[in-house]
Amino acid sequence: MAGYKTVENEACDEFTEQRSRFIGYVKPISTEQEALDFINQKRREHWDATHNVYAYVIQKEQLQRYSDDGEPHGTAGVPVLDVILKSGLTDVAVVVTRYFGGILLGAGGLVRAYTRGAKIALEAGGIITMELCHTAVLRCDYNQYGRLAGLIPQCGGAVDNTEFTDSVTIEYHISAEDMVVFDKQLADVTCGSVAAEVTGEKYFKKKI
Repeated sequence: MAGYKTVENEACDEFTEQRSRFIGYVKPISTEQEALDFINQKRREHWDATHNVYAYVIQKEQLQRYSDDGEPHGTAGVPVLDVILKSGLTDVAVVVTRYFGGILLGAGGLVRAYTRGAKIALEAGGIITMELCHTAVLRCDYNQYGRLAGLIPQCGGAVDNTEFTDSVTIEYHISAEDMVVFDKQLADVTCGSVAAEVTGEKYFKKKI
């Protein structure tokens, strides 16, 4: 997978519908255990809530799970999961907590409310695209450092770490497409005296 969409931060938002209070929570996760820990945390925080509905999607484990938590079948967990899937997101867990306000919403009203709860949670978390990048390292002289440290972001990469010893070691990440351009410019700027070494692959937030 070259890239995927998820949320950037754990977040929440809420609204009131016919006196019922709905609180939407979201968290980026990468394993089912992280999702379950998040769900159980919200259950403990809202032990007195009428319902703690949830859904989560994990790409690595190819999982999609949801729970209506006592709401009529198909009116709560499925709408939450549907919002995640229609948004094209993965590696995300959503919990929508409801405090019943005394007025029945009906099946259609519940679907709309839980859909809204999931949507505002995702919006609060901030939807981002994760891009598969090469991680790489290059070593240069001190007189080359300033130029090369600036060349990396100019070509679409980002510096992750820099070590100063007898020479300068720059660790960075960059997309495969941008790396082709960077390698060419690196060779031109240093007259071929500096070459980058690819050390692996990792997902990073894509720059906009």
